[in-house]
Amino acid sequence: MAVVMPVRDEAAHLEAAVEAVLSQDYPGPLELVVAVAPSTDGTEEVAARLAARDWRVRVVPNFAGVTPAGLNAAIAASTAPVVVRVDGHAELSPGYVRRAVELLDETGADNVGGVQRAIGTTPFEDAVAAAMTSRFGVGDAKFHYGGEPGPTDTVYLGVFRRSALERVGGFDESLVRNQDYELNWRIRETGGTIWFDPSLWVTYRPRGSLRALARQYREYGWWKAEVLRRHPGSVRWRQLVPPAALVANVAGLLLGLTRWRPALVAPATYAAGVAVAAAAAGRGSPGRTARLLAVFPTMHHAWAAGFLARALRMARCDPAAGDEPPRGINRGAGRRLLRCRSRSHPGSPRPGA
Repeated sequence: MAVVMPVRDEAAHLEAAVEAVLSQDYPGPLELVVAVAPSTDGTEEVAARLAARDWRVRVVPNFAGVTPAGLNAAIAASTAPVVVRVDGHAELSPGYVRRAVELLDETGADNVGGVQRAIGTTPFEDAVAAAMTSRFGVGDAKFHYGGEPGPTDTVYLGVFRRSALERVGGFDESLVRNQDYELNWRIRETGGTIWFDPSLWVTYRPRGSLRALARQYREYGWWKAEVLRRHPGSVRWRQLVPPAALVANVAGLLLGLTRWRPALVAPATYAAGVAVAAAAAGRGSPGRTARLLAVFPTMHHAWAAGFLARALRMARCDPAAGDEPPRGINRGAGRRLLRCRSRSHPGSPRPGA
């Protein structure tokens, strides 16, 4: 069993994430490969200390600094037929690995996964966690809040058959975000199955400030538009709702405040929806409800702004020249990796390439 963990600036959470892996009750051999990107908080030192403490932990460099490159490097450094993906700010639940392997055998799936259980440790993180488990906040993606076991389009993190990863060429290193969804799409396009089961769950630490949350969701939206450019058939209705809502809200405000009052119905309806959803997700806590009044619009509108910015950039970019993300969208890695061209995407690198 190979567990792969790409990390960058995760010194505060890395030890807990590693301990959750090493304490799994999996009956067979288990190795953990940590791919460390250049960090500013001492993550490299923490990873080296953990590797020195337990022979099952190995550290490899991730010079590119982006998640998919780290995943491919860790996969290439391992040999087990099953690959478990974990993040440095996530903790596997007890029995996760054992149950995931059982599900691979029972279902014949190429990738199995479960619920992203968002848990905050501050009042703001708690509000973000509540939003991430709300259908109003994140749509119908089951891995956010649970549901019936069965085939699905994507799962959180995932436990893969190595043969499936090799069949599709591993993670696409040109995708700074949304690489999981895109990989699962390629697996399904080659006849594989992605299986969701709520008995599998992994804790997730939400962003700790409104600014960090806005940047995270703006990046999500930007890279989702790029994935849809490459794979138009992968679009889901939930991915089109935020851009439509942002356009309707902005247009409604501009028209309603300047020319046509009835246009205010659109933003007023959205505001009412936010208020109702915040009250429901707040679960009787006035403080959580108040914070959700800011969290919901930030998630929706930042995601939509990133999506529309990328869509507009694709519409006007010069086919003969490279294009890059705007300020704030992974300024380093995005400049190196993303190119907007008229030709088709050249394909994904294989693990270790």
